[in-house]
Amino acid sequence: MKLLEDRIRKDGKIKGGDVLKVDGFLNHMIDVRFVAELGAEFHRSFADCRVNKILTIESSGIGVACLTAQFFDCPVVFAKKSKTSNMSDDVYSAEVASYTHNNVNNVTVSKEYLGKGDRVLIIDDFLARGCALKGLIDIVRQSGAELAGAGVVIEKAYQDGGAQIRASGVRVVSLARIASMSEEDGIVFCD
Repeated sequence: MKLLEDRIRKDGKIKGGDVLKVDGFLNHMIDVRFVAELGAEFHRSFADCRVNKILTIESSGIGVACLTAQFFDCPVVFAKKSKTSNMSDDVYSAEVASYTHNNVNNVTVSKEYLGKGDRVLIIDDFLARGCALKGLIDIVRQSGAELAGAGVVIEKAYQDGGAQIRASGVRVVSLARIASMSEEDGIVFCD
């Protein structure tokens, strides 16, 4: 998606340790109109899938998921990274390793919000090693819901997460796919 690639070139910042900071428009401060355009693109990509729930992981995926859900006219469910006192023990759960935070979270979704009869689209901001998506896919399968696919804003295609998930038969749509990036050479997008 050229609009997204242009915005990444303009406002994205490459940091050491293979980190692309897009927090000025995507996942810390959200440019709502811009992210709504991303949501519209996800809707175009998955319009024929009868999506009735969108699933994401807290916290960076929530904004994109909400602005996507408006086009599907459906609710957003997000996997929580920590159990709260008002959450029952009746949950689906999966372990998810975070490269950015250098930790492992046991993410959970209440069973009352996801189940048989649901057609779920997973939405997330980044795909690199695929840990978050794999955990969310596992939760969808535990629930008995049907997985429509996964929409990702930015994929680091030079890492193997996307290839692994696609090889497992899951449809993944990434709006921007990065072939390589470095502070010296900048960002190169896939053709």
